[in-house]
Amino acid sequence: MRDTAKRLHELHASGCFVIPNPWDPGSARALEQLGFPALATTSAGFAWSLGRRDNHVTLDEELAHLRAMSAAVSVPVSADFEGGFAVEPAGVAANVAAAASTGIAGLSIEDSTGDAASPLFAFELAVERIRAARAAIDASGSGIVLMARCETYLVGRPDLAEAIRRLTAFSAAGADCLYAPGMRDLGEIKAVVDAVAPKPVNAGVGSDFATVAQLRELGVRRISVGGALARTAWTGFLDAAREIAEQGTFTAFARAVPGAELNKRMA
Repeated sequence: MRDTAKRLHELHASGCFVIPNPWDPGSARALEQLGFPALATTSAGFAWSLGRRDNHVTLDEELAHLRAMSAAVSVPVSADFEGGFAVEPAGVAANVAAAASTGIAGLSIEDSTGDAASPLFAFELAVERIRAARAAIDASGSGIVLMARCETYLVGRPDLAEAIRRLTAFSAAGADCLYAPGMRDLGEIKAVVDAVAPKPVNAGVGSDFATVAQLRELGVRRISVGGALARTAWTGFLDAAREIAEQGTFTAFARAVPGAELNKRMA
C-alpha cells in the first residue's frame, strides 16, 4: 500500500476530518499549507477551469489532472472520479485501475447516470459497479480508499430509505467510505451514519447548514465541500470583472490577496 493511501485510511479510522476540494495544483498547494491533512478533487471545479460544464471532462483529461494534483502536494489526494467514466462494471474496473496508477490515495464512484428521466443506475448494476471498482483496486495493489456515492438527493429525488439501501449494499460490495451528496437534514445524515456503521461516512457541505462540530457529533468521519470553494473563487472573480465591465471601477481589487503572498504560497 502506498504511504498516502495508508494515511488516508488512517484518517477514516477515527475522529472527523475535513477534506476540502481544490480544482488545480495552485489551490491544492494553498490548502495543504493551511494544514488540511488530505484533499479531494472536484469534478465541477476542474470542469469549470477548462470552460466546461460538470461531467464534461474526458477520461484522459481526468487522468492527467489526477497525476498533476497528486504531484503538487505531499498530503493524500482523493479523486472525484464521477461515475468511473463507464457504464458497465468491466469498464469501471479498467478505468479505476488506470486512476489507481496516477498517485491518488482514494477515489469515489457515483451511481448517477446523467439521464434526467432515469437518473440512477438500476440497483443491481450500481452494486456491481462498486464491486468491480473494489476488485480493480485490490488487483492494483495500490490500497486506495474507495468511496461509494448514492446520488438520489443530488439528482432531485431525495429518498432516505433508498439512499440507505444503496449505501448499505455498496458497503457490502467493498466500499471503504459511504456518501450521499445533497443531504442537508442532520437527522437524515445521522440515520446514514448509523445504518452503515462501522464504515465511515462522508458529509458534503456546500452551504452553512452545519458546522464541523455538529457533524462530528453525529459520527461523520469525513467532510468535503465539493465545488463550493471553486464557486467561492468564481464569485470573487465575477464580482470584480462585472464591476469593471459595468461601472469602469476597480474597487474590488482592494480586497484581493497580494501577489507577494500568493507567490510565497506557491514557492
